[in-house]
Order: sequence, then structure tokens, then C-alpha cells
Amino acid sequence: MVKRILLIVMAGVALAAAGYFFMLRTPRQTPAQQTASATLPVPQVGIIVARPAEVPYPVEYAGRVSGFRDIEVRARVGGLLLKREFEEGARVTQDQVLFRIDPAPYELAQSRAEAQLQQAQAAVRQAEDNFNRIEQLVRRGVSTEAQLEDARSQRDQARAGVQLGETEVQNAKLNLSYTTITAPGTGVTALESPPVGALVQAQQTLLTTISQIDPAYVVFSFTDEEGRAFRALNEKREKPISEKDLTVELQFAQQGKYPQTGKIDTAAQRVDLQTGTIQARAVFPNPDGLLLPGQFVRIRLIGITLPDAIVVPQQAVSQGPQGPTVYVVGENNIAQARPIRLGPEVATGWVVQNGLNGGERVIVDGVIRVKPGQPVQPVEMDPKAAQTTGSPDSPVSSGNRP
Repeated sequence: MVKRILLIVMAGVALAAAGYFFMLRTPRQTPAQQTASATLPVPQVGIIVARPAEVPYPVEYAGRVSGFRDIEVRARVGGLLLKREFEEGARVTQDQVLFRIDPAPYELAQSRAEAQLQQAQAAVRQAEDNFNRIEQLVRRGVSTEAQLEDARSQRDQARAGVQLGETEVQNAKLNLSYTTITAPGTGVTALESPPVGALVQAQQTLLTTISQIDPAYVVFSFTDEEGRAFRALNEKREKPISEKDLTVELQFAQQGKYPQTGKIDTAAQRVDLQTGTIQARAVFPNPDGLLLPGQFVRIRLIGITLPDAIVVPQQAVSQGPQGPTVYVVGENNIAQARPIRLGPEVATGWVVQNGLNGGERVIVDGVIRVKPGQPVQPVEMDPKAAQTTGSPDSPVSSGNRP
């Protein structure tokens, strides 16, 4: 019995010694550390309130500049090309002299037509005198009615001869004027033209081509899907957007923005079978000739808007296994992960098509410190400041920009 009591006492002493040794090896926490470990700090985050609004949605396309009109310059009369009055490839103005054809044959034709007209005029005077004389003889009963009718017929034929002669003179003068070829419009000429001394054939020989570049066309294409989306968007509006409501801006590859804006001119009513696109055309003023046919440019259509669109800044969107996600602040300031479906990108961020309702609070700043189901301290941000917020982990401070 005594041995059993002794064993029990020795076991108790050993347990006490082991407990004392364990307490010595374990570091003790201060009261502040114990309080901090009991309650974790609530992260402060910047939020914006999702509000549906009409959002500008400019769209960009690649385009190519083309001349407003290409005018083929051909001679109306044939002959020897005597002179070219312009530099090939130079800009010419309307009615400027371009070519001169040898006028000598046409000057002779005009002189011959004028001489024939004088003969016809002399024949008219003689026929009228003869008619007047026979008419008087008929009144006195000396001449017959048949002779009077013959005299009248001769007079009428002579008058017709004068009209024919006048027409021939006008035709000869017109052909002579055609030997001086002028520009039918303002534009840039082609780099090649027939050499001086070449034989020009009327209506066949192409002398040059004038590309009218003021105004200038810019041709671009959009997909059939984009066209149907635009029509569906228009059906939701009380006042549909028309081509007159759109403004077109032009951007050069490395030379900056074109100083003047354009308008939509027309769009094809068919889909290209090879590319599946619809061709459209914009027209731009080009008084200084900065737009040259063949240039590749980018154009932006201004005036298209998305009605009742919810836009969130790019830094509010996180990419995960299930796709894009945003954090919203729910009841009791608890953060919730919300999968969303993104629409087009606009200047202020991403358009949210599904997954987000108007009035919900979206976390924009401090996203990396947020965990689903944990409380946060939301601070509302200015939407403009939210668009320029840096990284998602940037610190949140008070004021308009948290």
C-alpha cells in the first residue's frame, strides 16, 4: 500500500515538472498581442456605386484613302500633240490648260466653213430678189403662179443652206477649241502621259487622269455581326442614331490626328462573299492635300453610345478559373465575389453585360487585400479618380481618391 502511494506521488511530481518545463519553453504574449490575435484588422477599400448610364462607345476601323473622283482626260479631236502645259503628277486646277493639239487642220476647216456660209448667204440674197420680182410680176399678171412657187422654193432652199453653213462654222470653231485641252476638275494628275509629237486619236487616247482629292474618301469595312449589333442597339433607343449623328476622326500611322473631321457618306447594302464584311465610306475635307489616294489610316466613329450601361474600371476586374470577377460589398460590409460577363471596352473601363446590378458597391481600390466572406471598410471614391487609380493593391486613403 505504501509503495502504491509512493508511486502515485512520484508520477504527480513528474507531471508537474514536465508542465513547468513546457511553460518555460513557450514564449508568453503581451496583452496587446493577445488582443491583436483575437481581432484581425478590417481592410479599408475604395468602392464605386454601379450606376447605369449612357456611355460613349467610339469604334475604330482600318481604312484606306481613295480619290473623290478619278477623271480621265481624253481628246475630243485627233491630231498631233504639240505641247504639254503641266508637270506630270502635279496638282492642276479646273479649266487649266493641259495639252495643245496641232490646230492647223481645224483652222482650215473653219475657213472653209465660213466661205461656204458666205456662198449660202449670197445665194439667199439672190433667191429673195428673184422671189420678190416674180411676186410683183404675178400681181401684174405677167408671170404665173407656178413660176412664183418655184421662186419661193429656191428662196427657202437658200435659207436652209445658210442655216447649214452657220452650223458648219460653229462645228468648225468647236473642233478648233478642242485642240486646247483643259482640266475638267481640280486634282492631282497621273505620272504618265503621251509624249509630245504623238498622234492623238479622238475619244481613244488617254492623255492623263486627274484624281480629285478634295474632298477625299476613306473606305473601311465592318463585319456583318457588328452591323446587326448596331441595329439591335438602335432598336432599344427612343431616337435611333443615324449616319448624320456620327462624326468620323482620322488618325495617321505616325503623324498624329488629322485636323478635320469627316462624315459617313454611304455603306454597301451587301456582304462581301470573300471577307464577310460590309464596305462603308467616309468623306473628309482635304483642302491642303494631306490625304493621298492609297494611304492606310485608322478612323474612329464618334457618336455611338451604349444606353443604360454599367461600367467598372479595369483594376476592379480580377481574372479567375471561372472568368472575370469583381468584389461587391454586401450587407454588414461583407465582401462577396461576383462572376460577371464583360462587354466592350470603353474609355472609362469595361462594360458589364451580366452579373452586376445598378446600385451595388464595387470594390475598385485594395482588391488584393479582400477575401470573400470577410468584412471590409468601404470608402466611396470619385468615379473619375477611380479610373486613374494605380495598381489594385494601392493604399486607400480618405478623400475623393481613397
